[in-house]
Amino acid sequence: MNAGRRIIALLLVTACCACTSTAPRPDWEHRLHGNAVVMLGEVHDNAEQHRLRLDVLRRAFAAGWRPAIAMEQFDREHQADIDRARRERPTDAQHLIDIAAPPSSRPGSGWNWDFYRPFVALALEYDVPLVAANLSNQDTTRIVKGGDSAVFDDATIAMLGLDQPIAAEWQAAHERAIDAGHCHALPPAVWPRMARAQLARDAVMAETLRRQAGGNGVVLLAGNGHVRRDIGVPRWLGAAWQGQVFAVGYLETSDDAPPATIFDAVVRTAPAPRPDPCVEFRRREPRD
Repeated sequence: MNAGRRIIALLLVTACCACTSTAPRPDWEHRLHGNAVVMLGEVHDNAEQHRLRLDVLRRAFAAGWRPAIAMEQFDREHQADIDRARRERPTDAQHLIDIAAPPSSRPGSGWNWDFYRPFVALALEYDVPLVAANLSNQDTTRIVKGGDSAVFDDATIAMLGLDQPIAAEWQAAHERAIDAGHCHALPPAVWPRMARAQLARDAVMAETLRRQAGGNGVVLLAGNGHVRRDIGVPRWLGAAWQGQVFAVGYLETSDDAPPATIFDAVVRTAPAPRPDPCVEFRRREPRD
């Protein structure tokens, strides 16, 4: 009789666990293998999105995928710091962050390292390349003020593709995003220069992925704007790469529904609690 009760109790626990299991895995996870160039977007301050992305990557790693992890959160000039930190303490994610994203570089960066430390730890756990993918805020400011040549020499401009004309609709889309992202508080005269800096940032990320992509693939962790197929990093990669690219937008339920061509897949979460980001902009008088 006692044995029977134990069996019944075990069946009830099993049934309960089945009822409370997590939601089904995304049907696109099979794309995370081989030489895929996977771009996982984000709303930077949304903790749930970071958790979901980490779960996806952990499952892919557990299944045997070993891509490089490229992160917007590390500026390209800190790659040597990343490599040095790994030599010093191969399993210490916080040490790497302290070295490659020192406090002096963090003010105004907007990065909450509690969100990104688990991705650094994942790269260290599986000993895969961790790549600094971003153009720094200092360099983008120089481009806004002085154009691409304020940061890159002629050979680098050509290598990145920045010497090629930008299609009008591509430029306009970036300018609209800049206007909306700054709460319509910036004078239109600065939109083209800021768009140029954003284009340069995406071109640098694309070149980073080209260098890293190989038989093991590469993952880019970056904001949703960077992983958009129509205007972001995928466009800079060019036609030859599109079969390898898989771009996932992690959006909030309050975001407008994107056209089908912007991302290959979309994951939606509740909006993160945050103060109105436009309050500070509304305090300032627009300048001509």
